[in-house]
Amino acid sequence: MLILTETWKSAYSNAAIGILVMKNVTNPATCPALEVRKIALEAELRARFAGQTRADIRALPELRAYTAYYKQFKKTYHVQLQLESVVLKEKPIPSVAALVETMFMGELKNFLLTAVHDWDIVQPPISINVADGSESYVMMNGEAQTLKHGDMYIADAGGVLSSIIYGPDRRTQVTANTRSVLFTVYAPEGIVPEMVQQHLEDMRDFVWLIAPGAEVVELNVL
Repeated sequence: MLILTETWKSAYSNAAIGILVMKNVTNPATCPALEVRKIALEAELRARFAGQTRADIRALPELRAYTAYYKQFKKTYHVQLQLESVVLKEKPIPSVAALVETMFMGELKNFLLTAVHDWDIVQPPISINVADGSESYVMMNGEAQTLKHGDMYIADAGGVLSSIIYGPDRRTQVTANTRSVLFTVYAPEGIVPEMVQQHLEDMRDFVWLIAPGAEVVELNVL
């Protein structure tokens, strides 16, 4: 389902990509079962990091791996900032449409960078590549963005789906009408495949809270 380009394999030989595709999903504005799980996750995170400092959190191996990647582009890993907000400032995980909320919850539980797309809009084949700095796409906020040279990105036949530095595209964003969903996980060097596998399984379980009859089409780590 996902083509690993030679450029990507050469530039990021120790990286991995996770793919989860599910069909027969729904994307309600709210989901009581997911809300209960979200509140429990917030409590679990605060208990886990009780008494720890920002420096302690940033020393986590997973966050160090992403920090090393983002540092190349003079950027800060946003999941780290969200985790600090939930744990240190005791702010809630944002309440958004259910499928997007599962992505936020997965990122905060496992610290792995994830993007979500409407699978019915995606135009296979999809591939993982390395930007040469000429590629561009429309981000979620509606703004056009040119990719950073050297950044990992995933694309389909219609264009860029996401990049690590700038996130997912607007074209394939999930809506209230989404019935099939694609989650992709970027795992730079330092994130082992077993972590990605567990993360995908957690994402699957979160989706099942929203749509118990949803079917897994693919769950794979490359």
